[in-house]
Amino acid sequence: MKEYSAILIGCGTMGNRHRSRFEENGVRFTDVLDAGAMEILQQGNRKRPDFAVVASPASTHYEYTKFFLERKVPVMVEKPLAVTAAEARELVELSEKNDTLLFVAQSECFNPIFLNFRKHFLAELHSMNNAGSVRMEFRREHGYTDRCRDVDVSLDILVHDLSMFLTMFDYGDVQVIENNRVSPDRSTMTLKVCKGPFAGLMADFIADRNSPNDVRTISVKFDGSEYSVCLARYLPSGHIAHIPDSLDNEHKFFLKLLAGACKEWGIRSARAAAQIVELATR
Repeated sequence: MKEYSAILIGCGTMGNRHRSRFEENGVRFTDVLDAGAMEILQQGNRKRPDFAVVASPASTHYEYTKFFLERKVPVMVEKPLAVTAAEARELVELSEKNDTLLFVAQSECFNPIFLNFRKHFLAELHSMNNAGSVRMEFRREHGYTDRCRDVDVSLDILVHDLSMFLTMFDYGDVQVIENNRVSPDRSTMTLKVCKGPFAGLMADFIADRNSPNDVRTISVKFDGSEYSVCLARYLPSGHIAHIPDSLDNEHKFFLKLLAGACKEWGIRSARAAAQIVELATR
């Protein structure tokens, strides 16, 4: 495997996780920057990296990602891609114009538990005569933390479940039925698949980052039946454990994209990341 050099922007929880996993895959970080990174970058007296990882606060994703894309440096940016739909679309368009990889880190899409669920659920849907009898529920809750307070719950944690949903259903087939921002920490949303082979399917989303519960589930109801899958693993204390497989899968796929594999998939993934921001900010 080729040895890559990279720049990391952001030394918080996710920045450190990305750095650790990439280094295990042979990536060498030539710069690790945090507060004031843009001023340092603009000095322009450093060797061009093979790619950049942007894991700074969400409100700064746009400026850092744009900086690298303008210089044709591939970027992996933590979710969300940006904090407005217009900024997210601009970044995708810049990526395509400059033929430069833009990858949004939405690791839940690479969670092996979700991948197994999606495989069997989609097979089940294809065997049904009436997807309109299906109702899904995505529920994501955890207690209050000081992390990610520069954006509300929709751009912080709802985007995880929207990203998984859009790996199963086409954005152009989906309509927002309800979007209720109860508070900066709690949001609910209902989507309906209005056309295509799964027309009629409904999906409810519940996101709460100031909850007494720790929950990450997808539930499915149809024809009087119901089942649920938990996307997390729990520690003996009851707290949710980080699943390294998700990041490992995500990083390996990013490195494949960086090497030139699955280019069309990479483009579709970036476009979907912008669509997720659009849904989350409606």
